[in-house]
Amino acid sequence: MRTDIEAGNYSQSSIIENSVACVPDAISFSESKSSGARLAIMFSAIAVGVTLGTLFSTQMSTALTSMFLVLTFIGGLLSTWSPCGYSSLSLLRPAGKYSLASVARWTPTFITHAVGYAFGALVLGGALGLVGAFLFEQLAFSHMVLGLAILAVGYGTHQLGFLKMPYPQRRAQVPHDARLRFRSSTIGLLYGYALGMNYLTYVQTPILYIVTGAALLSADVTTAITIIAIFNIGRCLPVAVNFLPITNQSVQAWLAKWQERAVELDGFLLLTIGAATLTMLTL
Repeated sequence: MRTDIEAGNYSQSSIIENSVACVPDAISFSESKSSGARLAIMFSAIAVGVTLGTLFSTQMSTALTSMFLVLTFIGGLLSTWSPCGYSSLSLLRPAGKYSLASVARWTPTFITHAVGYAFGALVLGGALGLVGAFLFEQLAFSHMVLGLAILAVGYGTHQLGFLKMPYPQRRAQVPHDARLRFRSSTIGLLYGYALGMNYLTYVQTPILYIVTGAALLSADVTTAITIIAIFNIGRCLPVAVNFLPITNQSVQAWLAKWQERAVELDGFLLLTIGAATLTMLTL
């Protein structure tokens, strides 16, 4: 069952700081569809992936890089369908009635929010790169790609409700009461950093694990930071919707409406790219 936060229904009484209860895996949404519909999505994704892998097998390096970059960025966007994504869009908004003046006053909040994400990418990406350089510097590229492809297929199947994969995360949210203690720009920075670290709060897309694995296995600090930064750009950009004259209620309703589709797209992308990668490796 969806929580009030996930359904976009907010009230001060329903928002509890760092609540760790009732934050379910996305799989609960995909299981509301019939198994036949979910099987159709799964086999369609695999078919598309095998086709892409066959078409681009002679350009494997370029194709793998392009697919991974697309997956990483879209994964960041899909993380908006998490409790903290709903919260950020709802809480980091211009104060008062929409106007050019209110948006101008709010702009520093968006900027500090982006800075927080950048700092999170530096810290998390730097740590993953350093650990990777120590543990995986000698790992063959083909082995790294194979492992990530298998992981992508596993989590794609997980998203569609056919397999239960490990989902180790801190089931917590950003501190909502911060809005009562700090100015808006400070809250933006704090939220950006917390979300930009990716494991301090709950993220409802397992694409995060593929991104983390690639950053770790790259065994290079600069590459790892770049990978996490691309994911974080996708996480940060949706907050820019608050520049527009759109009500919070309409944004939350739109997110709730497309919640299940986001999970299905998540699974489709993971299965497609996983299948494409395995196909290229075997041809």
